[in-house]
Amino acid sequence: MLNETQIDAYLHRLEYSGPRAVDLATLTALHQAHLQQIAFENLDISLGTKLDLSTDALLDKLLRQGRGGFCYELNQAFALLLEALGFTVSRLSARVHNGKDFGLDFDHMLLLVDADGKDYLADVGFGDCFRTPLQLGGEGVHELGLHYYLLADGQHHYVLMQARDAGAGHAQYRFSLQAHAISDFFAMCEYQQTSPLSHFTQKSICSIAIAKGRISISNNKYIITDEHGRHVHSIRDEDEYRTLLLEHFGMKLAGNVNVRKLLVRQA
Repeated sequence: MLNETQIDAYLHRLEYSGPRAVDLATLTALHQAHLQQIAFENLDISLGTKLDLSTDALLDKLLRQGRGGFCYELNQAFALLLEALGFTVSRLSARVHNGKDFGLDFDHMLLLVDADGKDYLADVGFGDCFRTPLQLGGEGVHELGLHYYLLADGQHHYVLMQARDAGAGHAQYRFSLQAHAISDFFAMCEYQQTSPLSHFTQKSICSIAIAKGRISISNNKYIITDEHGRHVHSIRDEDEYRTLLLEHFGMKLAGNVNVRKLLVRQA
């Protein structure tokens, strides 16, 4: 469990100075702060750096280096913070929908959090997803023209749905309520880093929520999505990539990092 110094450092990283009560208001504020302060990114995978889900490694990457991560990293770190603050947290396995079918077990990790006596989904590691914790059995949330809600899919299984305005819903991922240890996700974390079939080995991505949309860098494209639409800019060179990464994500890569690997689509 995180100690007080680590908790303070984490909350400083989130630019959060509010209450630490074990309630829905705190969970919601922390969830939203996490999405707007710590990027969803897979740069280490593109750079060939092996990921480490140990507590020390996660805190070093997120807090000292000012980096982000993908689902196993971000949701595990957030779970550690919530648990240290007194929340009861379960780590859940999800199968991500690829447009045709659901993927493999442990394809994604999300969190189930007890707040004010009710169960809420928290997920700071899925990129563009719900910002307000989603009550299990509730009506869902409406955010930025999107409706996120849950469909029951058999006993103790649910599907997260996303619908734009009044349009049809689209499945995001399917999950069960069975709690898992972080070690249960190690094999799929390795798969996501190494398999040519993994979405994360196909391209580099760095994305963060802003007040009314997202800012993303995907290979050599800089993308802003907001209330005015989607705006795409081609990144000219490595220097511009580094500048954008620092300006919009607060991330500074070491001078010896081969940024060319991030600019081009990986084989």
